[in-house]
Amino acid sequence: MLGTLKPQPADKILMLIGQFKADPRKDKIDLGVGVYKNADGVTPVMRAVKTAEKQLWEVETTKSYTGLAGEPEFNAAMAALVLGDAVSADRISSVATPGGTGACRQAFELVRMASPDATVWVSDPTWPNHLSILKHLGMKVQMYRYFDNDTRAVDFTAMMADLAGAKAGDVVLLHGCCHNPTGANLTGPEWRAVADLLEKTGATPMIDIAYQGFGDGLEEDATGVRLIASRLPEVLIAASCSKNFGIYRERTGALIALSDPANREVTQGTLAYLNRQNYSFPPDHGARLVTMILNDPALRADWANELEEVRLGMLSLREQLAQELQKASGSDRFGFIAQHRGMFSRLGAAPEQVERLKTEHGIYMVGDSRLNIAGLNAKTVPILARAIIDVGI
Repeated sequence: MLGTLKPQPADKILMLIGQFKADPRKDKIDLGVGVYKNADGVTPVMRAVKTAEKQLWEVETTKSYTGLAGEPEFNAAMAALVLGDAVSADRISSVATPGGTGACRQAFELVRMASPDATVWVSDPTWPNHLSILKHLGMKVQMYRYFDNDTRAVDFTAMMADLAGAKAGDVVLLHGCCHNPTGANLTGPEWRAVADLLEKTGATPMIDIAYQGFGDGLEEDATGVRLIASRLPEVLIAASCSKNFGIYRERTGALIALSDPANREVTQGTLAYLNRQNYSFPPDHGARLVTMILNDPALRADWANELEEVRLGMLSLREQLAQELQKASGSDRFGFIAQHRGMFSRLGAAPEQVERLKTEHGIYMVGDSRLNIAGLNAKTVPILARAIIDVGI
């Protein structure tokens, strides 16, 4: 039986990680992997997470299963973090998931159950795993234009023209903030225009929010999600705790489904059913830490302060890189780097230029020229700027 299997396409980012590790150059720079790193190249355990783990070790009395949907306290805390008071509690169904990826997978499974003929409208470009999961599930996909490779900004006119073709029963996948892989985000007025269009077409929005707190702030980064949630009758939200809590390996996320209160019980039951079919009970350790942090004023304050330090650090690196490139190029054509938000920016470079960065300068980034700002520090920014100009970007 297993002899009939065919090799699967290699994950490009994981391949890049392998190439970077095998490179013997001591001055190599990794800007490919989508993980936050501090100036020392370390993905640290946040202070509040350490404190919560110590507290949990003292009080936890069992490792028995949690509920199919996860712990109610976690789901409530995540809904409050993402949605604030944008919607009433009787509209909210939610389940804990293995990370944001698990939330996306469960959301797509839910769409397939509820609307088997749905087309999922996905930004061009998007996080590659969106497309990989949708392909694996055999779901219909339609790309909509999003990124202008010349201006390195959102091509909003083209985006709206494409999304006008979505219809009731379809799903429009949006990035809540810190668009991956481009770093280019919708403005407040643009979010309102998207909400107007979705109301008109009847398509259901699905929002993937994996970087809340990495862009303009915890509350600011949720503005678009909350606007859509308050305006549309049905919304799917995939939320990740990997980045803003720094608990990547704990696999902690949540899927939130907003519906008419009359449909809430069935929706919640279906989410629990899907969890049972895919992995039964969701991981609990990371979810319990998140719950403790969000519900304890002192832990929450410490977490929010450290998260703000991370955010401001990335903004500083963006500004430094834009300035270094302005000096090296004698032009303002790289100003978009300071305008983008989150960990990523897409340079708009050709694959050959990205390859030259790797082979000639030991600088690794994804082939579409997505660079991870958090992979830099004050010393490596000038090195990257010189290399970008040297390869002709």
